[in-house]
Amino acid sequence: MALPQITGLGYEHRLMTEEEIRRTVLRGLQEIYAAGRRVLVIIPDHTRSAPLGPIFRLIYEALAPKAAALDYLMALGTHPPMSDEAIYRRVEITPQEHKSQFPKVRFFNHLWKDSDALSEVGALGKEEAREITGGLFEMNVAITVNKMALDYDVILIVGPVFPHEVVGFSGGNKYLFPGIAGREIINFFHWLGAVITNPVIIGKKWTPVRMVVDRAAALIKAQKHCLALVVREEGAAGEAASGLAGIYFGTPERAWCQAADLSRKLHIVYKDHPYHTVLSCAPEMYDDIWTAGKCMYKLEPVVADGGTLIIYAPHVKEVSVSHGHVIEQVGYHTRDYFLKQWDQFKHHPWGVLAHSTHVKGIGTYENGVEKPRVNVVLATGIPPEVCQKINLGCLDPRTIHPEDYANREDEGVLYVPKAGETLYRLRNAPKELGGEG
Repeated sequence: MALPQITGLGYEHRLMTEEEIRRTVLRGLQEIYAAGRRVLVIIPDHTRSAPLGPIFRLIYEALAPKAAALDYLMALGTHPPMSDEAIYRRVEITPQEHKSQFPKVRFFNHLWKDSDALSEVGALGKEEAREITGGLFEMNVAITVNKMALDYDVILIVGPVFPHEVVGFSGGNKYLFPGIAGREIINFFHWLGAVITNPVIIGKKWTPVRMVVDRAAALIKAQKHCLALVVREEGAAGEAASGLAGIYFGTPERAWCQAADLSRKLHIVYKDHPYHTVLSCAPEMYDDIWTAGKCMYKLEPVVADGGTLIIYAPHVKEVSVSHGHVIEQVGYHTRDYFLKQWDQFKHHPWGVLAHSTHVKGIGTYENGVEKPRVNVVLATGIPPEVCQKINLGCLDPRTIHPEDYANREDEGVLYVPKAGETLYRLRNAPKELGGEG
């Protein structure tokens, strides 16, 4: 049987024009049979850069006249629910425009903690888990998903693709798992990614975690399509605007695959040497360390052994809206700290443990002594006593002047004005830092 065609366009050296965006999106959406059918669109929250406004309008133009329903579900994973105001900002419309121009659309938040909002669609069995993970895990894992995904004829995933610390590259079926999934499968594959480690997995396409995500998505029987977006920053540092360098439409697997190839070219920066000091500046879209931790994930590979990475985020006032109470119990630690004391920590949510190890970075734990490779320091609005409690360094952000870190790469100092989405990697890196070995 012939595979569905891919509709797509992408550029390495320029952004798509408005006309190219319109033509590419509408050509792809023509492939969706929407007449009299219920359509559910899955989109990310504000923590993913993407100009979704034009795409939202084109989807309405193409599908609303034909579809029996056109609803949107926010792929929050375990992030907090979005307010109506935040959702309107995400799709770039006003409440008045919603009522007058897009009346058919309804918006919903994913409720990951509400068991009544979830349905079990299957399980990952022991044998399958062992095969996919290369023997790292052998366990049954329940696969639950938002019930809404089972009530629609068509699911359209819309979102950007970037290098990602857990799955390799974000996007595609990742907007279903963890985007609209239950905690069991989320915890499982996040910890799987953490055991493999961030530097080894990030920026790689075909990872064991991607296999788990695609396996889970196959259990959702609705017809699934995807608009996979590749975002590029244009403009001066600190004033950059996100534009679209590529759009690919097809099945979630195939559209994602094409987009990841372009993302690899646009979103990975190679450096010739490591840096003893990195100032990693978190954009406003990261409003806690749970999300601002990406400023570590994307830069860990280029920090020198024993070096310091500073997450500069004066606007961040708390560790995690959803998981702060657990993080304050366990703190931030290396993977081996948890693995070598597994009986003490295995009852905590594995997704939280994964986040902990990703922020702390790789390191060792021998004879009761933990030695992280990188010294991670928060320059945020989080009080020093909290930083100490969670096992991270602390600097008063008022003492930091970002311009003092700029243009000092020859001195071993790297300044990244908008961190979190572009991966920095060393040329000829050792295997433990993402090299081929």
